[in-house]
Amino acid sequence: MMNQIARLLSVDNIAVGLDASSKKRVFEQAGLLFENQYGLTRALVYDSLFAREKIGSTALGQGIAIPHGRIKGLKETRAAFFRLAHPVPFDAPDGDPVANIFILLVPEAATEQHLQLLSELAQMFSDRAFRDQLAASADAEAVYNVFAQWLSPD
Repeated sequence: MMNQIARLLSVDNIAVGLDASSKKRVFEQAGLLFENQYGLTRALVYDSLFAREKIGSTALGQGIAIPHGRIKGLKETRAAFFRLAHPVPFDAPDGDPVANIFILLVPEAATEQHLQLLSELAQMFSDRAFRDQLAASADAEAVYNVFAQWLSPD
């Protein structure tokens, strides 16, 4: 059975070797991607991700962050994954810069599903084998397959 994350993600929403020099630039790229793919306003995406970041960094440590934002009028959850060409500072708990960024946009009223997704992502990224496979993936398709093949340990 495919995990929830793989169902949300598509190869078109994965960027490998993305050139972004800061957290700000990452969120701008996310805005562009979601605008191109789903017609969401890039400024809306950017502001939503930054609003959440102001509450506290979404970096998990080990070079990973899961920025997420609520979007008014969004009908279903949208996701993207960026692997940066060069890690950027993200106020991570371990102080390490971040290169693997999973972006989640959820409808304004989403609660339960939103928390389930974040928890599943945290599980994935805390799995060393998963992180190693991700790091070894050369392109978007290979990255997608790593997400698709992941099985929850419980």
